[in-house]
Amino acid sequence: MKKILIFTDGGSRGNPGIAGGGYYIEDSSGVVIVEKDFFFGKKTNNESEYLAFLRAVQWLNSYLKKKKVQEVVFHLDSKLVVEQINRRWKIKEPRLLELAQQCWLVLDQIDIKTKILHIKRELNSKADALANVAMDRAC
Repeated sequence: MKKILIFTDGGSRGNPGIAGGGYYIEDSSGVVIVEKDFFFGKKTNNESEYLAFLRAVQWLNSYLKKKKVQEVVFHLDSKLVVEQINRRWKIKEPRLLELAQQCWLVLDQIDIKTKILHIKRELNSKADALANVAMDRAC
């Protein structure tokens, strides 16, 4: 497989509040490889965005031990997470810094070309729906 696309999203109802996240992963032809949703308990919106991204990165690291991929492109609608993970913005919040460090540790183990891109919210509706499924289950 040459390329996979990973879409992640997290959210909270209240800030902090009931939080969830999700990701879906597809190959370059649009075939869905996997989709997951997660309940995170009581978190902020930004923490949920980071946790969804971290879960996707962890999945990718495991997947690459079994399958060959040449490139991975992450799509997030959180400008904050994208800019911080790409090390273009400083991270002032200690909880977010800890999550970013966890993400970087796993990303450093990935030995293929990766891109982490910001997309408009309306282009991330599937991952958003998965985050909402997780939050709905908790209510």
